[in-house]
Parts: sequence; structure tokens; C-alpha cells
Amino acid sequence: MPTKPDHIPPNIQNSKLDVPETMVTTLSNGLRVVSQETYGQVTTVGVLADFGSRLETNETRGVNHLLELLAFQSMHQYPNSADVVAKMDALGGTTFAQSSREQMMYCVDVLRPNVEASVEILAGTILSPIISYEEVEQVKQVVQFQHMDMPPELKMGEGLQIAGYKDQQLGMPHLCPPEALSHLNPSVIQSFRAQNLSASKMVLAAAGIEHEKLVELGERYFSSIPPTDPSFHVMEVKPSIYSGGEFRLEQETVEGHTKVALAFEVGGWHSGDLLVPTCVLQILLGGGNSFSAGGPGKGMYSRLYREVLNKYYWAESAESFTSLHSETGLFGISGSSKPENSRDLTRVITEHFAKLTTDLVKDEEIDRARNMLKCNVLSQLESRLVLFEDIGRQILTYGKRESVEEMCKKIDAVTAEDLREIARKAVSTPPTISTVGDDISKVPTHEE
Repeated sequence: MPTKPDHIPPNIQNSKLDVPETMVTTLSNGLRVVSQETYGQVTTVGVLADFGSRLETNETRGVNHLLELLAFQSMHQYPNSADVVAKMDALGGTTFAQSSREQMMYCVDVLRPNVEASVEILAGTILSPIISYEEVEQVKQVVQFQHMDMPPELKMGEGLQIAGYKDQQLGMPHLCPPEALSHLNPSVIQSFRAQNLSASKMVLAAAGIEHEKLVELGERYFSSIPPTDPSFHVMEVKPSIYSGGEFRLEQETVEGHTKVALAFEVGGWHSGDLLVPTCVLQILLGGGNSFSAGGPGKGMYSRLYREVLNKYYWAESAESFTSLHSETGLFGISGSSKPENSRDLTRVITEHFAKLTTDLVKDEEIDRARNMLKCNVLSQLESRLVLFEDIGRQILTYGKRESVEEMCKKIDAVTAEDLREIARKAVSTPPTISTVGDDISKVPTHEE
């Protein structure tokens, strides 16, 4: 009679399983190891590091973008990148890498019995990548292709950062500009990587694994990382001061629309009691585009959908957004229309900001926003990948993970007065406007 493989867990009633908890262990070198069990047969495990494009200089501009593209290429254990791909295929896993202005993330999603072999590859791409000249030249071509095909919405978002935090760390381009490619080479990339990789600024996180197993893997593959390498000068994080400003880019778009975004400063990840009300306000405004379909969960009962998209036939899209960082953030509304309606679009966006500062939100509207935010958070956390990223980023940002119950209590505590106060503080700062399109001549200037 065939026997059951050891890696398949026994069938246990849900009532007898321990309620999953986020568990954290700090290794002797300062690396934090964090996990949460899911009782599933697939595991997501990765490393988040506390560095990003805000630490780049004129000499290293674009290096984080290239590091993202170079992830899981050749490494000392597997000198040929094709071998890495073949190994992950054999393990039943996939790889991901994502850079941002403040953090870098590497992760693998793999069948649970193969976690150990996958963590070896994960450690290899972080600690011992080869980064050959050929690989760098190849990803440079990818960057050029990406720049040619970059959506106008992405350029508009980059423009907001560049204009709002001009000549400061958060105002530097995150995506590598084509003109910066010439000075990027393996030596520059390896030097930047080595300067910013220290165990005390890294988190090994996983969803769907026993915590003791993850700690063991952390000790085996990552304990050699020093807390800070004394041989390198670590780039200092300098607080960025919001200034407001304007970004205008006239270029041909596929649909011939003009994109406009207007934003103001709000608090960042460490803004305390202001963070959750800002998130509720974003959900309350909501929005979408003229082709949105679905019910309340798709945003059709949000304010921008009801009072912009359903009211103005020329509005192709209208949506609220946030862009949050450690010390500061942006809260805004973006939209698109035909060029001849772009001035009206900007006026409508401005009117909605003004309305937030004067009129208290009705109980029905704020109840809906609070419920939608809780629904969004809880449903997203059902995803193993999202759970992994959430616990990793919270530990890296705050040093702890807030429970779902605490989060929901904070959301329920948000009042209409809180939202009005957030809006008033925001619009008291200088505006930042960003516009991209075929014809942006009718979009008001920053002075207007």
C-alpha cells in the first residue's frame, strides 16, 4: 500500500489548528525573520531591504531600476541565468523583484516542500549575484524599450514626484532615464548594492511556513551578512521637504487624451493618527474610468464616480490616489479627458478639493468608505503574496505588525471631522500639478 509523502500534512479539523499569528525573530546579525502560517501547500518567501532610488546620486541614477531587472539572473551558485530559470521551473516556483523609492523586494513563490532550495536561490541573487557586462547591457535595452512604451499615467506620476519634491531625494526619478544608462556598469551596480545591503536594514519574510523552519533557513543563508559593512560609506537618508510645483509633458498618446493630476502634501507612513483617515478619504473619493463596471465594490458608489464620471460626459476617468513615503506623502486626484475639456477637468478636480475643506461628509458616505476600506484590506490579505508583502513591509517600516483587529478599530474610529481636517491641512500646502497628453495647452498652469 502506498505511503503518504512526509511533506503532506495530516488532515486536521480547522477547529484544532492554531490561529495563525505573525511571529518575529531577530538573528544575531540584526536580520529580522518574520512569518505567518497559512496551512497551505505553497509558500511565499522573500527579502525586503531598506533602500531605494531615493538613495541614488547623479553617478548612480537608475541603478535600482537595473537591480530589479537583474534579479534572479546569474549568481555564483548558478553562473548561467538559464540554469536559475530551469531550477525554479523544476521546483514549481516563480520569482519576483520590485524596487521603489524607499525599499527593494525580492521573493519566490514555490511549492512548500521546495522552500529550502528556493531560499538558496533567493540568497544567491541577493548576496552573490555575478552581474556580468552582458547582463547589464541586456537590461539597458529593456529599460529603453520600457521607456518607449511607458504609459502616460506612469509618466504623470513620476512628474508629480519630481515637481513636488524638486531637487530632493524623493524628487529624483525612480525609473532609469535613458540618458543615465551610459554611466551604469557592473562596478557601479555592485558598489551600490554592497553599500546598502546590511542585515539590520533587511527583513526575511514568508507566508505559509513554520516559523522555526524559516529561522533555520535565515541562519543558514543570511547570518553572514554584517549589520553594516564598515568598508563602505552608507548613503544617508535626508528628509525631503515638499515644495509643490508643475510638470508638463506634451507627447502623443494612443487615445488622444490629456491626463491631469493635482496633489497636495499629507503625512507619510509615520504620520500617526493621520494615516488611516487619509486612506479612508481616498476610498471615499474613489473613482475609476468611463468603462468601469460592477457594483459598490468596484467604486461606482464613490464620490468621484457619482459626481464626476456620471455627471460630465467628457470625463474619461477620475480617481483619487496617494503616494506615501516615510516622512511625507502626496494625496491627489487624477483624471483624463479630450484636450478641449482639460481646463474643465482641472476645475472640477479643484472644486472637489475645495468641497472637502468646507462640507462635512454625510454619515452614509463615510460609513460606506470605512466598510469599503476594511473590505479591501481583509480581502487582499486572503492572498498569500499580499500577506507576505504586508508583514514584511510593516516590520521593515515600523518594527512590528499591526493586527487586523487593531487596523479595523482605527478605520471605524475615523470621523467626518477627521476627513475635513485632513483636507484642510492638505490644501494649505502648495499644489503640485502634473499633466501629460497630445495637447496640454488648455491645462491651467501652476500659477493659475
